Amino acid sequence: MEQWTTGAAPGAGMPTVLYVDDEDLARKYFSRAFSNEYRVLTAPGVDAGLALLGEHEVDVLVTDYRMPGRAGGELLREVEQTRPGLVRILVTAYADKDVLMETVNGGDVFRVLEKPVRQEALREVLRQASGEAERRARERAARRHGLLAIEETVAFLAHELNTPLATIAGFALALARGVSGSGSAGGSEGGSKSGRAADDDGSLPLQAQLGNAVAHMNDNARYCLSVLDAFVASVQRASLVPAARVADGGAHRMVTALLASYPMSATQRAAIEIVPEHDFPIAAAPNCVALVLSSLVDNALRALQEQPAARLRITVGTGARPAIAVEDNGAGIPPHILHRLLLDPVPMHGGAEHGWGLIFCNRVMQSVGGGLRVQSQLGRGTTVTMNFPDPVKEPA
Repeated sequence: MEQWTTGAAPGAGMPTVLYVDDEDLARKYFSRAFSNEYRVLTAPGVDAGLALLGEHEVDVLVTDYRMPGRAGGELLREVEQTRPGLVRILVTAYADKDVLMETVNGGDVFRVLEKPVRQEALREVLRQASGEAERRARERAARRHGLLAIEETVAFLAHELNTPLATIAGFALALARGVSGSGSAGGSEGGSKSGRAADDDGSLPLQAQLGNAVAHMNDNARYCLSVLDAFVASVQRASLVPAARVADGGAHRMVTALLASYPMSATQRAAIEIVPEHDFPIAAAPNCVALVLSSLVDNALRALQEQPAARLRITVGTGARPAIAVEDNGAGIPPHILHRLLLDPVPMHGGAEHGWGLIFCNRVMQSVGGGLRVQSQLGRGTTVTMNFPDPVKEPA
C-alpha cells in the first residue's frame, strides 16, 4: 500500500520520508503535519514498507515498533542489511528497555522516540535526520566517483605500461636466445664470433645486438618506473581535487576545484589568476585530465620558486579552441631542451627532476584526442597548453 501526501508529488525536490505505522489515523496525522516539508510515503506494515523501499529512493525511514505480524524491529534489521545508508527513526509506545536496546543495536537507529511524540519534537528530529541523510548521500556519491576515478586512471596506467613492458619482455627473450646461441657457437669453433664487425648476412654481431637490446630495455624500464612515479605523485596531488567535482563538471570547474584545495602558500595562491575565456565540457577521462593539470600546476609553481614577482595564469579556452593554458613568468626553458621535452626525459628547468612526467602528461592528453604544446622564452616564462579535441557539432 502506498500513499503520497497532497502537495508532495515525486520530483518536488524535497527529502523523501517513509512512515510505517499500522494505525490509519497516525499515518494521516503524519502526512498532514509534514507534507509541506517532505515527500511523505506511508505504509501500514513491514512488508508494505519494504515494497515501497524497493520502488522509491527514500531518505529517512520512520517506523512504529509494535505492529501486527512483523514488528518494526524486523524492518530495521532488514533495512540494515539491504539499505545500510538509510537514516532510521524508531517510534514506540513501550518502555521495554531490553527490546529497545536489541532494536537499536541491531538496526543502527538514528533516534528512538516515545509515543506520544510532540509534533515540534518530531519536526526537529526529521530536520536532523534529513541533514544526516544528505551527508550520507554526499559520502556515497564521493565514494562512487572516487571508485570511478581509480578505475579510469588505473586503466590508463595499465594501457600505458603494457607496450614498454611487452618490449622489455621481447628483448629479454631475444637476449636469452642470443646468449644460448653464442654458447653453442663457441663450443663448436673454440670461441665466440660476436667480436666481428658484422656477420656474413649483414646483421649486427651478437655483441651489438645485445647492447642494442639492453639499451632499449633500460629505456623502457626507466619509462615504466617514471610513469609510476609520476602517476603516484599526481594522484597524491590530485587527491586534492574531489573526484565528485571533477567527473561531472567542465574545464573551469576542474581548474577552480583543483586550485581551491591545492597545497600552496598564501604567496603562491596570490600569484595565480584564472582567465575563463570560454568554458567547455571534459567528456573523456576527466580524472586523468585532472592529473595532468595538477602536474602542470606543480611544474609551474616550481619554476616560480626564485621569481620575485611570480605570476601564474591559467586560461580556460584559448581563442575558439577547447584548451587549458598554464602560463608562468619563470626563467623559461633553454631552446635545446624545449624541443625535446615531449620526446626525451630531459629536465624542464635545469634542475635534477626528469622530464618523463611531461611525456606522461602528453600521452594522457593524446589518449583523449588532444595533446600538449610547450612554448617558452628564456627570461620570459613558459606556457604549457592542454589541447582538447573539438566538440562534435550537431548537424544543422
